[in-house]
Amino acid sequence: MGSCEPTRGTSSRGRQGLPLLMAVCALLSGRTGAAGNSLPQGPEAAARSPTPAPVATGALRTASSPVALDPFFADLEERALRILYPTAPLERDAAGFGPGGTSATPAPEAIGVLRDSYPVADAAHSVPLDPFFADLEERTFRFFWETGNPRNGLIPDRFPTPSFASISAVGFGLTAYPIGVERGYISRQAARQRVLATLRFFAGEANQHGFFYHFIDMRSGARSNESEVSTVDTALLLAGMLFCQTYFDGDDPEEIEIRTLAEEIYRRVDWTWAQPRPPAVALAWTPEGGFAGLDWNGYNEAMLVYLLALGSPTHPVDQQAWTQWTSTYDKFWGTLYDQTYLSFAPLFGHQYTHVWVDFRGIQDSYMREHGLDYFENSRRATYAQRRYAIANPKQFQGYGKNVWGMSASDGPGPARESNLGGDRRFLKYAARGVALGRIVDDGTIAPTAAISSLPFAPEIVLPAALEMYHRFGSSIYSSYGFLDAFNASFPGPQSPPQPTLPGWVDQDYIGIDQGPILAMIENYRSALVWRVMHSNSYMREGLERAGFSGGWLEQPALGPTPPPPGSPEQYPLVQNPLAAAAPLAQSPLAPTP
Repeated sequence: MGSCEPTRGTSSRGRQGLPLLMAVCALLSGRTGAAGNSLPQGPEAAARSPTPAPVATGALRTASSPVALDPFFADLEERALRILYPTAPLERDAAGFGPGGTSATPAPEAIGVLRDSYPVADAAHSVPLDPFFADLEERTFRFFWETGNPRNGLIPDRFPTPSFASISAVGFGLTAYPIGVERGYISRQAARQRVLATLRFFAGEANQHGFFYHFIDMRSGARSNESEVSTVDTALLLAGMLFCQTYFDGDDPEEIEIRTLAEEIYRRVDWTWAQPRPPAVALAWTPEGGFAGLDWNGYNEAMLVYLLALGSPTHPVDQQAWTQWTSTYDKFWGTLYDQTYLSFAPLFGHQYTHVWVDFRGIQDSYMREHGLDYFENSRRATYAQRRYAIANPKQFQGYGKNVWGMSASDGPGPARESNLGGDRRFLKYAARGVALGRIVDDGTIAPTAAISSLPFAPEIVLPAALEMYHRFGSSIYSSYGFLDAFNASFPGPQSPPQPTLPGWVDQDYIGIDQGPILAMIENYRSALVWRVMHSNSYMREGLERAGFSGGWLEQPALGPTPPPPGSPEQYPLVQNPLAAAAPLAQSPLAPTP
């Protein structure tokens, strides 16, 4: 067997391609200079350690680790090699680069992030992303793993401000742990133990007919902040439990116990008790005042409440509950910023239920009548927010095509400031956003709003996340990813306000904003949560009783194995979504034992 020597007898194209190939190879392997000398390890290099810290952003290089680059450079390296081997097909791995798989056909438009035929990946087709998103996903995972109480699984409502636990944040935490297993952040055993600690705690936690208090003490679980027994927050908690019940499907005694406890906790929820005015479900109950005077009516995040209530094996609500839920939809259906859709102002309402439910290709009667599905509806809501930011009717600093996104988040208020030619009212924690007849905007951007819409509209979310990261840097990105919110118009240390340096940045992370970031990045990369929940019998029952049909609901449950993906034409592909070559990103953090 002989070896091929591409430099011998090559054409002028080959002589031009070889230096390019060598340069890219040197860059990818962490070497610099014509001789391949390593970077000097002086004080400046030592200061750029991979330890997560407020200043730990950008490309982190060490002598022993490779450089994290935008996938464009891997594509460039392969194309340069094709100059030398024009007839030999290069094999690629599942991520789109390297050995294995099918070759990438060079084409003028196929540059940057090279996407395969599946807009949202399945188990065998992973979507390649800028390395920044891998870093963001891991940092966000670590919020749940490191701030949670390992003895009972409770997750703080916010951090680092001392806080009580939020049961909805716990639901997102339970969703995070299998993601951590699949990404190699933690072992399956470690995840099992944390999930078990959580489920054992809630199996014995005080409840009202199976529903839990919204906020509870991080250690004891006692009611905190005079909070309500919340139907929607209990639903978010249960969704995380059901995800773990379906994911941990092995014969290990701990996995059997996980399934048993999740079943017990879900079965004891009496959804009919929460219907003082049937068929609707009430928002909340308190021992002091009884049921709240308001019921959940569409359209908002409570879609999950009705799906779980309809799917209950013990205390299901009548199918008329879904009819009641959708009866108010017409109030919110219309055209806004060139998008015709079912509106709800803050984007979290278009995201929460989608964390666990794959709405691609399935429709209830309302969506069938209007010719779209809820996935497409959320895509349009995402575009409407971006177009609002481009229009920027209130002339806030920093808004633009790649800096946008409003949701429920912290804010710099309450305050009034006279700046930018007017009297501005700034809010504290508020549900900001854009909807028919309702706009709540004080210049505050919540990164979770855009990033949690990644599966819906990657062509606008990818550049938005990168723009916010690179424009504002370590002021908004730290140990656990993006801080909750920032406002470039609020007067800060610099005067006048500057769009590249926010006047106000939240000092906290909020659990219910972190959870969708993590889950929706993973749903975009591998569809993990969606694939698992395809096989959850209770979620399927809830969808079917609500009148959903089509898509994956027409196929039998297959456990953790995904059903075949839909046709490539069903959802638009993303080709080179970035206007310019994507910058370098933080090296991945060391896995947790």
